[in-house]
Amino acid sequence: MVPPSARQTPAPVAARPPATVAGAPAPADPLVFQLLNEVGIVSQLSGNRAGRLLAPGLNLSQFSLLNHFARLGGERSLVQLAGAMQVTKAAMTNTVARLQAKGLLQVRPDPADGRGKLVSLTADGLAARQAAVQRLGQGLAPLAAVADAARLQQALAVLRDLRQWLDQNR
Repeated sequence: MVPPSARQTPAPVAARPPATVAGAPAPADPLVFQLLNEVGIVSQLSGNRAGRLLAPGLNLSQFSLLNHFARLGGERSLVQLAGAMQVTKAAMTNTVARLQAKGLLQVRPDPADGRGKLVSLTADGLAARQAAVQRLGQGLAPLAAVADAARLQQALAVLRDLRQWLDQNR
């Protein structure tokens, strides 16, 4: 195993010139599109890496649901969870059932809706989320070399603002 101090940071990939059609230069994409395009690519790449780092028996969608509860707390209906995670109710029902079977989520009848269910995080679910975050933190630590803490904080602030706007304008 190569010690972290001996690892080399890969060279940045040079920006590609805009694509052309029939030799004419393409117009530059709008800045917000470029930003969200990068976020989408980062999401795909980081999701793949995170999926490989998570403990066996916990996939990325399951971790995302545990993380959602750890961040926000409380109880949520299956419909609310499906909306928050941008998946179908059937997909959410499947994910919740798998986590419930592992003792990571609790499901109880919704007293306000006889057919509905309310879902909440268990203590074991919070512990599983914390263990996953620890694993992810260790596995993603080399990313800290990309930028100093001040730049990462700036990027985080912008990404939070974007997330909040997108969430409020679904």
